[in-house]
Amino acid sequence: MRCVIARFPFDLTKSGVLESMRSVKPEPITGESVTIGRRQYPAKQVGEVVTRQDRRDFSAGEVIRAMTLLGFTCHTLPAAAPARALSPLERASADLGTPTG
Repeated sequence: MRCVIARFPFDLTKSGVLESMRSVKPEPITGESVTIGRRQYPAKQVGEVVTRQDRRDFSAGEVIRAMTLLGFTCHTLPAAAPARALSPLERASADLGTPTG
């Protein structure tokens, strides 16, 4: 499949990506990730290995889009839960620096 990452065209295949990532140890995941085989890799690490470009040259979104089209499972970090609104008593206590309860 032909895709563009960091304004450069690449011909990527699923088997080629599997072969490239076979001996690569996954880094800790802090953002978007891609499952390749039985391992989960950060999207930027996959992009760097597959394209041989510096990670600063492309976005994780470009890699996620290409890997999704190749049939790999991609993951994003779940959105943070919205903060619970404080009651007037809790807000006043927080302003005064006194614990509630």
